[in-house]
Amino acid sequence: MGSAVVVSIPEEIQDQRVTDDVPVDQNKNKNKNKTAAVNKFRNLFDSTRDRIKKQDMKKIFHSIKLGIALVVVSLLYLLNPLYKQVGDNAMWAIMTVIVVFEFYAGATLSKGLNRGLGTIFGGGLGCFAGSFAQDVGGVACASIIGVSVFVFGGIATYLRLIPSIKKKYDYGVMISILTFNLVVVSGMREEKIMALARERLSTIAMGFAVCIFINLLIFPAWASDELHHSTVQSFHNLANSIQGCMEDYFSSADDKKKNKSDASFSSCKAILNTKSKEESLANFAKWEPWHGKFGLNYPWNRYLQIGEVLRELAATVLSIKGCLQSPRQPTSGMREAIKEACEMGGSSIAWALKELGEGIKNMKRCQIEGVIVPKLKLVRQEMSGLITPSKLGVIENGDELAMASFVFLIMEILEKVEEVAREVEELEEAGRFRTT
Repeated sequence: MGSAVVVSIPEEIQDQRVTDDVPVDQNKNKNKNKTAAVNKFRNLFDSTRDRIKKQDMKKIFHSIKLGIALVVVSLLYLLNPLYKQVGDNAMWAIMTVIVVFEFYAGATLSKGLNRGLGTIFGGGLGCFAGSFAQDVGGVACASIIGVSVFVFGGIATYLRLIPSIKKKYDYGVMISILTFNLVVVSGMREEKIMALARERLSTIAMGFAVCIFINLLIFPAWASDELHHSTVQSFHNLANSIQGCMEDYFSSADDKKKNKSDASFSSCKAILNTKSKEESLANFAKWEPWHGKFGLNYPWNRYLQIGEVLRELAATVLSIKGCLQSPRQPTSGMREAIKEACEMGGSSIAWALKELGEGIKNMKRCQIEGVIVPKLKLVRQEMSGLITPSKLGVIENGDELAMASFVFLIMEILEKVEEVAREVEELEEAGRFRTT
């Protein structure tokens, strides 16, 4: 008769097998989180790489265009028939191309027109002063030229220090000083001072014409398009940063682990450093002709006002970093109590920013007063109920204060987004955005 063999498993091994099951599930969750983080980083890396490639192609096109312009203007020296007409004054055309040719079409127009007007103004006054000095003759000729150089140079330099003139016409005033001195001083050794000024002005005009023809007709880079795109991109970057902050704050409660990643704040830091770039682009955009969807007298100053509010919003978003990295963190129960309302606030902020950004991108009116602003006010009113004394009670430690600080920052962001929405509404009115 056979007998059944019973194999008993020691209790220590059974306990070890049971306890080993828990880390397996945790490892699966950790692997999922790591995979999601890697995919998010990979998408960000791919978009950044594509943007860099696009910028590199623009730089290559600009370099090629400058080379073509230099070859064309050098024909004044290389071809004998042209050289006999302009002579050594051809160097002024080459200098004009090197100095005036800029990356953006608006910058080229700005510098070219400033150079042309400065040359005409300085050259005209120089011819007048030089002719008057030659008519007087004798020792007084040198005295008149010296006094005129001193007076004109002093007045023009003072004008360069005026902010409104320095912002737009600094280069033109500088060129007028240069041209005046060259014409009036060299006129002492030239009998035909008017002919000298005319020849130099004509060669400068040739160089400017080459710059305009090549820069505006061959793959032009518009400062207006760059400013428009960068403003829209700032809206989307802030929306993604808000969503990342919410994920970091509440995922740290679930995993009981503080997230020290700066991925959600890198775009905000970049937005804080956009002021000088936006001011330059807006200044260049004002000089550009009618092209694409941007007409003459387009309200580019509104973009600067929107950018200022966006930088304030980015600074407020960066303040959340202190809540995420603070050593004092609310308990899991306290986080769960505010999780739903805060996530609703974060999603409303991201939605509003993306809607405003898409509206600017497509130059289409958003329902700001009808939908966006009322929704933001409703969410802010609901969140204000989270930090009432009845909800918080008496703050005895840093947990309640940390939670209240986070909620308060979200409410500040909601209020700032309302301000951004009103700035966008003014842009819609000034820019005559379409309704459908």
